[in-house]
Amino acid sequence: MPETRRKPKESFEGLLRRFNKQVQQSGKLLTVKKVRFYKRPKNKRALKESALRRRKIEEKKEYLRKIGKLQDSFPGAKAILKA
Repeated sequence: MPETRRKPKESFEGLLRRFNKQVQQSGKLLTVKKVRFYKRPKNKRALKESALRRRKIEEKKEYLRKIGKLQDSFPGAKAILKA
């Protein structure tokens, strides 16, 4: 953690500005964000299942488009696909 000491006659805002600049330059904030939002990679089975699910949804969309029950895009499209 960067250490910042207050200079004589320095305002709190100036101190805070210098501290924020030091934190950004050190790169600590980026590493913390990477750790905080880390997602474990999916295993092979989960990847295959999600790919099959996407393919099935795309096939269903294409079928509904061909028979005229699905427009290109509208708000309730997802509700029709889940039914």
